[in-house]
Amino acid sequence: MSIIEQLDFSKTLSYWPRHNEAIYRRLESKHAWLEERHHPDDDEAVDPLDNEMILNIGPQHPATHGVIRCVVKLDGETIKKCVLDIGYLHRGLEKLAESKTYQEFMPYTDRMDYLSPYSNNVAWCLAVEKLAAIEVPERAQWIRMIMSELARISSHLLWMGVSLMDAGAVSVFLWTFQFREDLYNIFDEVTGARLTVSHSRIGGLVTDLGEKGIEMIEDFIERFPVAVGEWEKLLNRNRIWIDRVDGVGVLTAEEAVELGMTGANLRGSGVGHDIRRFEPYLKYDEVDFTIPIRTEGDALARYFVRMEEMKEAIIIIRQCLDRLPEGEIRSDDAKRSYPGKDEVYYSMEGLIHDFMVTDTGVCPPNGAEAYHAIEAPKGELGFFLQSDGTGRPCRVRINSPSFSNLQGLESMLEGGMMGDMVVMIATVDPVLGEADK
Repeated sequence: MSIIEQLDFSKTLSYWPRHNEAIYRRLESKHAWLEERHHPDDDEAVDPLDNEMILNIGPQHPATHGVIRCVVKLDGETIKKCVLDIGYLHRGLEKLAESKTYQEFMPYTDRMDYLSPYSNNVAWCLAVEKLAAIEVPERAQWIRMIMSELARISSHLLWMGVSLMDAGAVSVFLWTFQFREDLYNIFDEVTGARLTVSHSRIGGLVTDLGEKGIEMIEDFIERFPVAVGEWEKLLNRNRIWIDRVDGVGVLTAEEAVELGMTGANLRGSGVGHDIRRFEPYLKYDEVDFTIPIRTEGDALARYFVRMEEMKEAIIIIRQCLDRLPEGEIRSDDAKRSYPGKDEVYYSMEGLIHDFMVTDTGVCPPNGAEAYHAIEAPKGELGFFLQSDGTGRPCRVRINSPSFSNLQGLESMLEGGMMGDMVVMIATVDPVLGEADK
């Protein structure tokens, strides 16, 4: 008797959500070997189902790092098969974007990967600016780079603190969140908000990077490398931590590419792809930095990659501060970009332009389409846009790295131990607000 027959959904439909049947049918279809039986006359024959069980982890389990459900088939402590059930945070962002002006959708990008909202803002702006052929002043581009790299560090710090806490190292969680608080103070000073910043605008930025903001950033990049060095002394030769993640969740380079992995999950398997280097945007082609790569493909390799990425982000920020030019922070074409507040408050034309951009938005050419991606903290984050000539996109598609990386999680979990499940979920570093969209 198959698992589906044993469950007898006809008797339990009132208690069992309908999509659960699809999940278990998918689980069953992946395991034809469960239907195999030894010959009944064989005294030593063992029914393969005797040691099998189906276990649900999530969607509210704290170790899943969000609202995700993992249905696993266990053989003792070994995960034989796994099916992920996502969509609990689905909000229809792509369709929402088609009913908003290009600028009105900006706050929604903050709610995707809410661990690095500034990167989401920049990715959306770059896609719209490419679609509408809008030139952004150089100072705004350098500031966007600085803030995006700070967002990268903030995202990796949360990954590091939570991952190590899952493995039992609670102290590291507290240390990383001390520096995340410093970063939130910087975002608050520069953008006026700690988390959902919405600081970028189509054609530039809302506000300039002032002297106090620069001082706070310079103070942070002086103190942070010292702390990273101390963490590495504690962790890189710690047998408890190393043994916990070494050889766990292994993906070869071929598997990582085939499964669509991106970001640190891809570079940890030996594939040195980074959009900042191979398809540079903003001013990344004018700064020097190294792409961290490891070839082992396990959770430990991904830990080393993210640690190195935080140090490289500091190197990039230093170069940006040294080369930060004077000048405007937004396009001077008021019909394609929001005018400055001084112009709005003291000029009738500025007030009219502000109203028109708010009401009708930027209007790219009819039939224009564009795709632009950035190297977000979790990997390639891209937006595909199509224009019908109005101030609202007629088609929006989001290529989110968390969704891409979750495709590899099933393969990582299958064959692993149940005790390593929280480590493997953490090493993928998903954010379900971005995966479900």
